[in-house]
Amino acid sequence: MGTRTFFHQREEEQKEERQHSLQMTSTTRKKKFKTSEQEETFSPSELSIAAALALTSEIPLDYKIRREADILELEQRGQKRIRFGNDMEKLEKEVIWNCRLLRVRADRKALRRKAAEKARMEKEYIELRSGRAPMFWIPLRVHAVWERMEVTLACTVLASPPPQVTWYKNGVRIDPRLAPAGKYKIKNKFGMLTLCISRCSMEDSAEYSVEVKNQYGEAYSFATVLVRKYYGTESGFDSEIYRRSLLAREADFAFPLKPLFAREKEPFTLSAYFSSDLPEHQRNITWFRDGELLQNSEGRELTYQDREASLTVACAHKEDEGFYTIHVPSLDGYKEQTTYVFVRDAAAETAGAPGSPLNVKCHDVHKDCLTLSWVAPSDHGGSPVLGYYIERCVAGSEDWVPCNEKPVKTCRHPVLGLTEGQTYQFRVKAVNKQGVSHPSKPSDPVTTYDPSKDKRVTVIQYDEGRTIEILKDDLEGHIKVPLPPTNVHASEVREDYVALAWDEPDPRGKEPLQYYVEKSLVGSNSWQMVNLDMPANAPRFALFDLVKGKSYCFRVRSVNKYGLSEPSLPSEPVTAGAKLAPLPPPSQVLAFRDTKTSVVLQWDKLKDGLEPLGYYIYCRETGTEEWQTVNNKPVTCNEFTVPGLQPGKEYVFCVKSVSEAGLSESSPETDPIVVRPAIACPSAPHGFVLLHCGKTNMTIAWKPPKRKGGAKILGYFLDQHDTAELDWHEVNIQPIPQRVYTVSNLEEGHLYQFRASAVNMAGVGEVSEPSDLFKCEEWTMREPGPPYDVQCFEVRDSSLQLRWEAPLYTGASPVTGYYVDMCEAGSEDWKQLNKQPTATTHMKVSDLETGKCYIFRVRAQNKAGIGPPSLPSDPVVAKTKPGTNEIELGVDEEGFIYLAFEAPEKNDSSEFIWTKDYEGPPDADRVQMEEKGNKSKLILKEPSEKDLGTYSVEVTDVDDDISASRTLTKEDLDKLLKRSHEIRNPLIKLISGWNIDVLEKGEVRLWLEVEKLSPNAELRLIFNDKELTSTPTHKINFVKGKGLVELIIQNFCDDDKGLYTAQLQDGKAKNQFTLVLLDECFDRVAEEADAKRRQWKKKQGPHFIENLKWKVTESCEVLLTCKAANLSKDTSFQWFFNRKARAGGTFDPQTGIGTLRIKKITKADEGQYKAVVSDDRGEDYTQLDLTKGAFEDLLKELCRISALSATPLKIQPTAEGIKIYTDVKYYTDYMKTTWYHKEKQLESRDRLKAGSTMNQVWLHILDPTDADKGKYTLELFDGNNSHKLSTDLSGQAFEDALAEHKRLKEAAIAEKRRARVVQGLPDVATIMEDKTLCLTCCVSGDPYPEITWFKNEKVIVFKDRYKMDVKGTVVTITIEKVCNEDTGKYSIYVKNKYGSETGQVTISVYKHGEIPIGMEEKEITGGVVTKKPK
Repeated sequence: MGTRTFFHQREEEQKEERQHSLQMTSTTRKKKFKTSEQEETFSPSELSIAAALALTSEIPLDYKIRREADILELEQRGQKRIRFGNDMEKLEKEVIWNCRLLRVRADRKALRRKAAEKARMEKEYIELRSGRAPMFWIPLRVHAVWERMEVTLACTVLASPPPQVTWYKNGVRIDPRLAPAGKYKIKNKFGMLTLCISRCSMEDSAEYSVEVKNQYGEAYSFATVLVRKYYGTESGFDSEIYRRSLLAREADFAFPLKPLFAREKEPFTLSAYFSSDLPEHQRNITWFRDGELLQNSEGRELTYQDREASLTVACAHKEDEGFYTIHVPSLDGYKEQTTYVFVRDAAAETAGAPGSPLNVKCHDVHKDCLTLSWVAPSDHGGSPVLGYYIERCVAGSEDWVPCNEKPVKTCRHPVLGLTEGQTYQFRVKAVNKQGVSHPSKPSDPVTTYDPSKDKRVTVIQYDEGRTIEILKDDLEGHIKVPLPPTNVHASEVREDYVALAWDEPDPRGKEPLQYYVEKSLVGSNSWQMVNLDMPANAPRFALFDLVKGKSYCFRVRSVNKYGLSEPSLPSEPVTAGAKLAPLPPPSQVLAFRDTKTSVVLQWDKLKDGLEPLGYYIYCRETGTEEWQTVNNKPVTCNEFTVPGLQPGKEYVFCVKSVSEAGLSESSPETDPIVVRPAIACPSAPHGFVLLHCGKTNMTIAWKPPKRKGGAKILGYFLDQHDTAELDWHEVNIQPIPQRVYTVSNLEEGHLYQFRASAVNMAGVGEVSEPSDLFKCEEWTMREPGPPYDVQCFEVRDSSLQLRWEAPLYTGASPVTGYYVDMCEAGSEDWKQLNKQPTATTHMKVSDLETGKCYIFRVRAQNKAGIGPPSLPSDPVVAKTKPGTNEIELGVDEEGFIYLAFEAPEKNDSSEFIWTKDYEGPPDADRVQMEEKGNKSKLILKEPSEKDLGTYSVEVTDVDDDISASRTLTKEDLDKLLKRSHEIRNPLIKLISGWNIDVLEKGEVRLWLEVEKLSPNAELRLIFNDKELTSTPTHKINFVKGKGLVELIIQNFCDDDKGLYTAQLQDGKAKNQFTLVLLDECFDRVAEEADAKRRQWKKKQGPHFIENLKWKVTESCEVLLTCKAANLSKDTSFQWFFNRKARAGGTFDPQTGIGTLRIKKITKADEGQYKAVVSDDRGEDYTQLDLTKGAFEDLLKELCRISALSATPLKIQPTAEGIKIYTDVKYYTDYMKTTWYHKEKQLESRDRLKAGSTMNQVWLHILDPTDADKGKYTLELFDGNNSHKLSTDLSGQAFEDALAEHKRLKEAAIAEKRRARVVQGLPDVATIMEDKTLCLTCCVSGDPYPEITWFKNEKVIVFKDRYKMDVKGTVVTITIEKVCNEDTGKYSIYVKNKYGSETGQVTISVYKHGEIPIGMEEKEITGGVVTKKPK
């Protein structure tokens, strides 16, 4: 049955192929299960692809019907067949259904696209049909053609309706009918306008234009046609003459590019200067770094302006280091210059921190992880790099997040935990024991993604660009629980981590997968899941913190929403912690001379196939210990030119290899090498000129080579060429030492060319280009010939010195002078510099514009006229070159005046050529020349005015101009002669003359200071013509290193009066200094010495270190304080006032501070205050005079503080009136007070009373009226300043105060008239029995009060022994023969209409013989003891 089905299927396929020209159909072949006779089967994905491919052809409708019938027939057959399982049947149905869906979707999309395309075309058509003014879509362009050629001018115009077209030539309309037949052909085809001009002639050179117009507007286009005549190969654009003319006008580099040393995080600009403005064909300048083309960007700017091409980097990073090359187009290709830009490390935030890493790159990017790599810094800061910290941020933000807690050991590390689809940037910091480096330059932005996504999509193209995408996920929807991953292996093993990789399960399924990683120690059967909290989203994972030296196996499980897969097969055993060893250093490092500031290094590459990331180079000047980093970006080759070295200095070098493990050890040091140019063959001479010509001879001169090869030019070989012959012939066999030579045995009338080559110790250099043609014809002109060898030297920013040689042909008379012409390079506009001819062959040119390039020429003059100009000088840029030295003018150690010049660029064969006034070498009888190393010195033997003038020096056999000049003037010579005399007859310089100091013990110190002296210096100290020697009473100190001379006199007295002279000598230098110590000077010193001697003796016991002084506190108390020192337990302290002891002071023996506090100071406290401290060792005192001015100053300060303490004015109603007052802490009469009412000063009168107390200042307004309303001001004057206080007594404030005053006044009247007991009754009265008691008191009151007596609160009835007597205001009560019953509390009660009052007394009766006790004050009168009220 299977065989029959197979043949039926093949028959159907062949039939369909014949009907549809071998195109595939959309019929889905039903999957058959293999039997023993069946071999061919098809997968569901293959069936789906076949169905999609079927859509690429257009199928007729009848075939679609027939195809669907066949599909149904196949389905019915499949239903009848016996299957091996229902699951595969179900899968087959799903495949067929998906095929149908794909076909329907594709058909719908195609219909929608066709409809959209048709709508778009209709819309454009409608727009085109709408009216619009003409517009040139493509305008006319310029044409240049040869004569007798055809040219076609074409343009494209858009307009609706179609415009009217008219062509013009030089503004005249072109009519083909009026021109020769076939001359012009005009066409207008679908908006493309053409004008064809056949067989062009010179008359067809013109400006052509076309005009198009319709009712909506008009437009014009112009173009020029240039017709050239061809003259053959000797002229025209392809001729050598024209090519040379263009080359002559091309700009060249004015200076070679110099190495640039930039600083990290700072901007830098690399500039190339040109000799003239660049022609149009040279403007396309390009820059390269390490061969990579550079473009304008956010951090980089490329500019060209004013003969300067610049590359500016806004913020330098180490990645910007490298070889920079500038390309300038030329007719021969391009001209280029290359230099190296060095980027030094930025200053470390922490001293000793390493430099920043560089070249941070991302690798193996997946959904949630990637691998980061970088290059170790060249500078470790003095201690080894311990590791690196990685930081990341989302691109566009500055929020940097650390990626690792512990430093990473190597320069490669995986980063986990990223988000799919997010764009990140990374940077790295290096760390050592001193600190952390600056961060590296951020990496390029990188977006995490699934790299396998594209592999799971099949794209099928059909129907002219239409595509169908088939996702493998859609075909694997039947996969639920995932299969295990495969090929688990360790992709990287490092000291810090192990990176695992595996393949996804196949088929993977439709649902997204995550992965769990398990680890197991080799030899154990236990597996541990290591990323349970963070499943991996990509088939990559890194494990950290594994036990070093242990071997592990790993396996992975897949997981999706349906479940967890079985584990994968274990990986091969992996040993953790394998340390990545640094590479070995390179060997055989050799150093070679290169230029005057650079050295070439070469070293052998690493053996055994080891490939480092690059090399770091280090250099050290011999004699020093500090190594300097040459490059901060590793070089990948094994050769490097180290620039920026000091000419003439000696260096050694070493190299380190760079790898992921860091830097290697240093290579062996190179042999020391002195920085000097390498010797090479010279370049070609140039600039040939004819100086003189006879009948059969010519005198030729030429310019020296621009590059001399670092050695002296030994001579030149000259060749000649007769244009009548083909070959060149040698002129000389031996080198010509000069650059002027007379060639003999020539043919008169013939044309000759010459060429030359220079020779030095390295060999014969390049042959020059042939000279111009010179005709051998005798000169008979009367004017002089051209000067020659015009050279520029001493080039500075705004000036230079010009020098030339006189013409060899003088003409009819001797040369009388020269004219100098100048023009800018690239221009032919020559400008004469001197109006009058100069007689010398040199001239200084000033007022040049800095940075511009100039050319000079010279013309000679005699009586007959001015001769032809010289050959122009080489272009020179008016700019002082960096490092240019000038002539030094000075005096040496021997006192000789000299002029010195140093030239570090000098090579072994160079010489210093000195001239005076540019006329020749100085007179050998007056000067002596010395040369040592790179320095030359011109010493004046006997300096005088004969030596005045301009001295110049020039260094020979160097490529660049090294020259300088210095004018020795009369002022310079006078200063130098003075300095020379000082050196030859030196004086010891005085720094500080004789000084007199009186020391603490009364000793007198005489001292002076001179400049530092040598150990061999000598001193003689003379006193009154006698030499002093050091004794205990007259001690002499001579400190030579400090130049100090000191004499200390112990007991200064009259014997020490006189003259003191110090005589000093140090080698040739000598000097003497005298001190006059007589008369008033001596008396003053003696008095001070005596006072200090006594003071010192006093300080041996207790003494005051702070004298008595006063201070006013904030509470207006006066403090007198002093402080004593050197106290003992027996020391006493006492205060005195006006020579009398005063109590109340305090003294603290611990601090030595004595204090006297005056709480309320008055006039009585004015006087002399004294504090005395004493014990058995001695006594000391301190005095303070508080009289007159001093006491007044104290009172002023007291008043100031008191005035500042014054409270705001207050209003207080009284019975008498209204009181305005302020409270102060202390008031004295010294403080002046003034009251104002409405800005008018008040005086005390009947109704206004001003007064004060110790703590209050007041104004009492008696019986106030409305006239007393207003503002009141109190002015307090403390003796220096006034302090004002104000209040407003008006309005409601006045009304309230007045009402209160009236109330208080009435209360006072009532109080005055109230009944009261005024005086007389004691508190207690004690009386003996049988005595008579008499108690008397006074009463008052208006009206007279009623009087009542009480005993123990009961009214007394006056009878028998009790009697009361009233006489006016005196009331008396008498008790006769008192007894114990009379003991009690007695009171008198008085009362009238205004009030009442009670007076009390206690009566105590005692018996005979008893003594009353407890009485404070006693009065014994007739046996009565009374206690008076307190």
